[in-house]
Order: sequence, then C-alpha cells, then structure tokens
Amino acid sequence: MSLPPEKASELKQIIHQQLTKMDVHNRIREVLAETIREELAPQHQQLSEEDLMKALIRRGIIDDVVKELNFMTNVNDTEVTSTPKPPTHFVDRQPPVLKKTNIDPTRRYLYLQILGGKAFLEHLQEPEPLPGQICSTFTLCLHFRNQRFRSKPVPCACEPDFNDGFLLEVYKDSLGEGSKMADATTMLSICDPVHIVLIKTDTAGETTLVASYFLEWRSVLSAENRMTTVAVELLGVGTESKVSVGVLDIKLEMYPKLNKTLSQEIVNTQFALERQKTAEKERLFLVYAKQWWREYLQIRTSHNTRLVKIFAQDENGVNRPVCSYVRPLRAGRLLDTPRQAARFVSVLGYERAPVIGGGGGKHEQWCTLQAFLCRNKGDCEDHANLLCGLLLGFGLEAFVCVGTKAKGVPHTWVMTYGIDGIVVFWESLTGHRYIHNPVKPDDPPVVEQPKPLYPYRTIGCIFNHQKFLANCQPSETVEVCVFDLHDESKWKPMSGEAIKSVCSPGATTALPPFPPLCASTIDAATASNELELQLRILVAEHRKDLGFATVWDDQLSYLLSPALAAYELERTTSISSGNEEFQDAIRRAVPDGHTFKGFPIHFVYRNARRAFATCLRSPFCEEIVCCRGDQVRLAVRVRVFAYPESACAVWIMFACKYRCVL
Repeated sequence: MSLPPEKASELKQIIHQQLTKMDVHNRIREVLAETIREELAPQHQQLSEEDLMKALIRRGIIDDVVKELNFMTNVNDTEVTSTPKPPTHFVDRQPPVLKKTNIDPTRRYLYLQILGGKAFLEHLQEPEPLPGQICSTFTLCLHFRNQRFRSKPVPCACEPDFNDGFLLEVYKDSLGEGSKMADATTMLSICDPVHIVLIKTDTAGETTLVASYFLEWRSVLSAENRMTTVAVELLGVGTESKVSVGVLDIKLEMYPKLNKTLSQEIVNTQFALERQKTAEKERLFLVYAKQWWREYLQIRTSHNTRLVKIFAQDENGVNRPVCSYVRPLRAGRLLDTPRQAARFVSVLGYERAPVIGGGGGKHEQWCTLQAFLCRNKGDCEDHANLLCGLLLGFGLEAFVCVGTKAKGVPHTWVMTYGIDGIVVFWESLTGHRYIHNPVKPDDPPVVEQPKPLYPYRTIGCIFNHQKFLANCQPSETVEVCVFDLHDESKWKPMSGEAIKSVCSPGATTALPPFPPLCASTIDAATASNELELQLRILVAEHRKDLGFATVWDDQLSYLLSPALAAYELERTTSISSGNEEFQDAIRRAVPDGHTFKGFPIHFVYRNARRAFATCLRSPFCEEIVCCRGDQVRLAVRVRVFAYPESACAVWIMFACKYRCVL
C-alpha cells in the first residue's frame, strides 16, 4: 500500500528529525572512519555498503534507531483479540510473542509502561510457584478515552513481575479536530485520567477487585526529557479504601516527542483550577440537595424512612450522585436488541460487596463501570446501572429503581417508561420482564385487581443520567404506585440543571469515564467441547466409584443440542420454539420398552468440577448420573453462549436411556 505524496514527505521529515536528534549521522561518520582505519586491508581501496551495515549493526547503532522508530506491544495487551485462546490459569513463562503496532505519525500517543510492582505485603509469604503450577494471578486493566487494554497475568507476589507497555492515543473530541495531532496545550485541557483496575484471579478462576486508581498522566507534559516515571500507591476498595495494597512503578512517555514542553507552574495551575471548579460545583449541588431533601420531608414525615438515595459510594469510598453512575451506552455490533442486552447483564456474575465481620449488614459499594466489567461480577446496583445505560442507548426511557424486595431487603432494578405510558420492570439479575398494572385500592371489592408477578415490594426513587424523581405518593408499595412521572404531586423531581452540573460528561474532573464494551474472547465451540469432555470424565469417575460401568451414546448427546439452544432463546426473547422437533427426535432415538430421562441446568461459569458438584445436589440429576438398569446409555451435552466482556451462559443437559427390569 503506497502513501500519498504529502504523507510520505511528512513521514520522511519525522524520520529525519528523529535521526538528527539521535545524532546518527555523526555516529555513522565515526564508524566509517574507524572501519576504514582499523579493519580494511591496505589493498582494499573501496568499502562496500554491506561492510558498513555490518559495522553499524555490530556497534548497536541500527538497534538504537529501530528502538526509537518502532513500538513493540504484546499481542495479548489489547482486550479484543482476533484468535481467541482457551482460558488457562497457568502462567505463561515462554517469551512473549511481540508484534509491531501500526503507528500513525500524524497522531499523538502516550506510551505507558508498567515497570514492576512492590510492597504488595499481603503476598509477602507467597511461595514461588513451580513451573506449570496453578497459582493466583494479578491482571491490570486500563481504560483511557474509549481504549481498553489488559496486561498479561503475573503470579501474585510481594513484588509482582509486571512488565507491560500500552500505547494510548491522545486525541481531541471537538468536531473536525480529531484528525489533527494534539499539541501540549491541547493535551493539558484533556482531563480524562487513565483508569487502572487491578484484578486478582484465584486458582479456581474467581476474580476479586483489588484496587481502582485514576492516574493523572499530564505530568509528562512538563517533564524536561519528555518522559517521567511515577510511583503509584494503590489503595484497597470498599471497607479497605484507606489501606495501601501495593505500589506500581509507571513510566510515561509521549510519541512523537513534544517540540515544546509546558512549565511545571502552568500544569500545576491547570490542575488547581480543575480541582477548584469541581469542588465548587459539588458544593453547590450538595447545598441544593440538602434543600430539596428538606422540602421532601415537609410533604410527609414518613418520607424519612423511604429509600430515596441521592448519593452512593464507589469502590474507592468516594460519595457521588447516583445519576453519575448511569450514561447511555451503545454496544455497537455486540448486542442487537434491548432483550439481548438484558440477557447479557444477567449472565454477569452476582456477588454482594464483601463485609469484614458479622452482623448480617449489607455493605454498600456501587462500582464504576470499568471495575464492574473487568471483574465480571458485581452487586445488584452495578447490574441495574449497566442495564439502564444499555436500554437508554437503545432509545428507551429507562430508569434505575431503588426500593425493597420481600422481607424489606433493599434492591435495585430497572424500569422503562413507554411512550404510551406502559411501565415495564426489568430484573437485571435474571433478565426477566414484568409489565406493571397498578392495583386501584379505591375500586369496589367486586372489581378484580391484577395480581403482581414481580418480586418488588416498595419503591423510594427512580433516576437516570438526567432525572431524579422521589416517590411522594401516600403509599410506597409498588403494586399501588402510579407512574405518572409528570405529576409532581406523585413524583418530586430534582432540578435537571442541578443534575447536569455534576453528572453530565465532562462536567467535573471527578467523574470516572465510561468504557466501551469489548467483544468476547471465548470461542464458544471450543469452550463447549472442553467442558463437555471434562464432565464426561467426572461422570465416569463418579460411576466407577459406585461400581457402575459407563457407556456413552454420542448420537443421543447430539440430539440434546436443540433443547439447549431453545432454552437460551427463551431466556433472551421469552419465546419458546423447537420443542416439537426435539421431542420427536428423542422418541425416535429411544427404543420401545426403554425409559428416557433428561436434566437441563444453567450456569454462568465454566468450571466443570464446580458445575458437576452443583448438579449432583439435585436428586433428579443424581438419578440420571447414577442410573442403573439394563442397556444403560448416558449422554451429556454442553452449549456455551458467549456474550460481550467474555461473559457466558452455559447450558448443560445430562440424559440417560435404559430398559427398566424391575
């Protein structure tokens, strides 16, 4: 592919500037003179180009030039890879395969290198893993201006061996300016931090959020030699947000080199102005929120006990308005429908925020989207915020609802408000949808009232990225609640301008950026085959312990596939299909006088041993796995459905056919 003349001349100019800066010409002259003087025999009057190249390579000059002009990045650095590999918990000790990254010489890049970690004292006594041994690992996940990267996993240690580089493009958002190379002054106005999330993966594949840090990268704009090294102290999350977990050594460098650096005073002044502006906006919003809350309490004294949540703490213990946790998200080609989006969110793992000590109290921790996606699991609030953002991206008017379920357990879910006034509740943990038909308590007893199918009991408030409305109806019970959001006697709104001042994109530097979704790296067919093979081995071992032989029927296993596909389709679309064909095929495969039994089950993880142990707790599954009789034939089929962020829905069906002799 040839470059246009203007691009070619520009590239030549950049290379020439780089060679001049490195003083390559003088170094070549010195090597040339030395080679002629010392290495050429008197009879040789000419020095060939090949001889000169050999001399330059021997002295390392060629290598120096190549290092300056090429960036090397690891194949596995980027979140999305074109050739998915089967997941593994072994640490790869082979030399990493490097590839050249295409660099646009007209764009500006920030090269961020992780030089290593230290003082991870929790792992002070961690033994050195043996080659090939399964061990817990650390992984760093980065997000900067719609670019996401992931480091290679390294063994957990007091001084983890991080050694990765990430090339982050720095570009302008303004219309027509995105293609121009950003200068130092422009970059100083880009206040987006580099969000670094540290994830720990244990030997069973379970992930834990260790730290979440926002790196201020603009200090490199005033560095004298155009690069700077910083030691970043990572703090814990949740209840440990004030406790240090370790230190990362990070090197920052700009490419191409800045022609002119900014003074340290200018950079510090910019930081101070941003902090001052953010603090003033947050102060004014807090004053407004207090006044709004006083007015809400004056409506009815019982409002004091309602779940009206204006602020929530993130993983770093920072209080932020709840509206800042939601933003319209477009999934590109990764998700096609709102119901598919609900299915995707439901297969992300659910785990309540950890609490140290007993008491049964719920520690509240609303995660930033980057931390939630990198960990691949979170609490109900994280699921609801993500689903609300995706539904907003699909053009629906969606809100996060804060209320309670049975027994007064606090809960959040999502609601969509149709243009025709139809209210639909979306349970983000299951993907289920419920149409809300309010009960009318003033109707005479003979009028039949709708029976709610949803599990929600009370509702205190609803919000999205632009609106916050508190329930001020006499009863907070969901089934009698009227969702006329324009009636301020039923729903007390917050000022849209006040919310916009602290929650709109770029309003304050305290708002964490929202990352894009990444395609799955899971090969669904490979994952299905591996999991199915592992389950066959576990079943055979289990039956062997009981003294039973195991004979597999591959054809019967294959016939189970349509049922698993139908189950997933029904979870996504609420439409059941294909049951007639499945039943007909099974009847043909099972001879007269034989009995067929099947047991389907659903998981959101791919750990075969854990899944098998769960299945055996069901008496129906145990009856199939431990089946005894005449001509017993066993079957198992696994179907993995991959979703964005490498989330997956795993369907397993155990089956058997046998002739009963009792």
